[in-house]
Amino acid sequence: MKVSVDADVCYGSGECAFRAPAVFGFEDGYGFVLPGREDSGAPGEPGDDDELIRDIAERCPSQAIRIDGRRVTD
Repeated sequence: MKVSVDADVCYGSGECAFRAPAVFGFEDGYGFVLPGREDSGAPGEPGDDDELIRDIAERCPSQAIRIDGRRVTD
C-alpha cells in the first residue's frame, strides 16, 4: 500500500500527524508522509500500519490522504 498526502487539497488540520506521528508529519501548516513511510508493505501484503492509515485517510477532513493514488472514499 502506498500512502501520500495531496498538498493541493490538504488544508492543515494536522489530524494525520496527531493520530499517527510515526507515519505522518506536519510542517508549514500541511501534513505529509514521513520519508521512508510511503510504502507500508510489499505489494499485495498488508503492512503493520495499513488499518490505522486507512482509518486516518477516511477521517481526514480535507480528504487529502491518498492510498495507492486514490482517495479512500473513491
